[in-house]
Amino acid sequence: QLQLVESGGGLVQPGGSLRLSCAASGFTSDYYAIGWFRQAPGKERGGVSCISFGAGRTNYADSVKGRFTISRDNAKSTVYLQMNSLKPEDTAVYYCAIVRRTQSICLLTKTDSGSWGQGTQVTVSS
Repeated sequence: QLQLVESGGGLVQPGGSLRLSCAASGFTSDYYAIGWFRQAPGKERGGVSCISFGAGRTNYADSVKGRFTISRDNAKSTVYLQMNSLKPEDTAVYYCAIVRRTQSICLLTKTDSGSWGQGTQVTVSS
């Protein structure tokens, strides 16, 4: 059964860092593009970043460019999101999912494969 499990969230002060992990099971994750999404209270869920298979090309939402870095370890079937210079507006529940892709880049849009997991809470507050 296809499953993605998020972890690594927590409470951090503004300017701090966190690294989220997305562990895949039930499928060969290194053949898929994986993305991170987030949903803040009262807001719609939106794409944050994604990484393609193979060459590992990346894509970022404008709001996180230069602060967040996505990477993957195919041997561990895990995708990471390194978040630096965190801001209060980064507070949200973060989710990972298989995303759509073109021939050249992954897209910040979830496919129909699998359902959303429980996510991991990130709170940025002093």
